[in-house]
Amino acid sequence: MHISVNGARLYFDVEGAGLVPDGPTMRQKPTLVLLHGGPGFDHSAFKPAFSALADICQIIYLDHRGNGRSEYGDPAHWTLAQWGDDVRAFCDALGIVKPIVYGVSFGGFVAQSYATRHPDHPAKLVLCSTAARMDLPAVFAAFERIGGAEARALAEARWLRPTPEIRREYIRLCHPLYNTRPNPDPDSRLRSVQHDAVAMVFKTDTMDFRADLARIACPTLVMAGDADPITPIAFSEVIAASLPPALVRFERFAQCGHGVTADAGQAAFDLMRDFILTEDAPR
Repeated sequence: MHISVNGARLYFDVEGAGLVPDGPTMRQKPTLVLLHGGPGFDHSAFKPAFSALADICQIIYLDHRGNGRSEYGDPAHWTLAQWGDDVRAFCDALGIVKPIVYGVSFGGFVAQSYATRHPDHPAKLVLCSTAARMDLPAVFAAFERIGGAEARALAEARWLRPTPEIRREYIRLCHPLYNTRPNPDPDSRLRSVQHDAVAMVFKTDTMDFRADLARIACPTLVMAGDADPITPIAFSEVIAASLPPALVRFERFAQCGHGVTADAGQAAFDLMRDFILTEDAPR
């Protein structure tokens, strides 16, 4: 499905009913909006794993503008400010009130943009394997520890001198280092709609949400793996330290890499389920 948001047609998919029978009434389930990583990928990496939460949430899968099946549009609008505003406008267009917004990796950048620009809008926030500010030397050092000099050189090329060819080689050789367990679904990457151009345009040089995170007004779960090379766990420690202390719950996953769910499996989904269902989260 597509909907026009801020001048762009955005692709989204919906899993589960929002209103469900509950005795003599119809009960409203919370809406979970999933923001994918990248940039240059799509929502497909969430499927089918996040179906595990469909019994407690209506799940919305969204492709950011310039990504996946959404309209690519003008590259001048491929900015974190625009992507963050798109989340708010998308929810307003669909009548989604007080969503729970989950952002992983680049999607976590977008989630921070959205939640700091529109602090009264989300009910809850989940920031998984992401960063308030990218420290590229720390990233390069992490790749070298895990994959040696070749991995470091390729990571440096991808982030400092990107081309479509370098990006594809980086995906081939460095993405397997993101996680501690082999991908159980080797076809998942083939299902993804990839867009090199948005990945070439997007830069993290000026991204810094550290001061702005103090404006977030909703319970926030921060999840990170201690074996993640692309967003090392120290990045999530900074996020947790920058959020209002009474609102943050920080969970570390030992021997887990990027995205957490691929390596932690059920433990990660049990944590999210508890966070979603607990009215006074965090705890």
